[in-house]
Amino acid sequence: QVQLVESGGGLVRPGGSLRLSCAVSGGIFRIYAMVWYRQVPGKQRERVASITNDFKTNYADSVKGRFTISRDNAKNTVYLQMNSLKPEDTAVYYCNRLPPFTSGWGQGTQVTVSS
Repeated sequence: QVQLVESGGGLVRPGGSLRLSCAVSGGIFRIYAMVWYRQVPGKQRERVASITNDFKTNYADSVKGRFTISRDNAKNTVYLQMNSLKPEDTAVYYCNRLPPFTSGWGQGTQVTVSS
């Protein structure tokens, strides 16, 4: 059974940076396309960035030029470098495969951007 563990969130001022990590265990990480999502209470989960198994990336318009997704297949980990953070980036951030694992989701990591 695949497990997802997100980390790296926190409280940061507008304009600041954070690096999120998502460790994946129990599967064959190198073959997966991976996605970072975020969710605000009362709203649908939003796809933020994705990376294929051959390292092609894609971003939501709202984060283009500010966020960078990457992966380290040796560590079974996908990252999200977030720069120039804005209050509207505040959310719980999750990672998952594309399509999502049937085993479900991790606990997510809270990102709060506030002065």
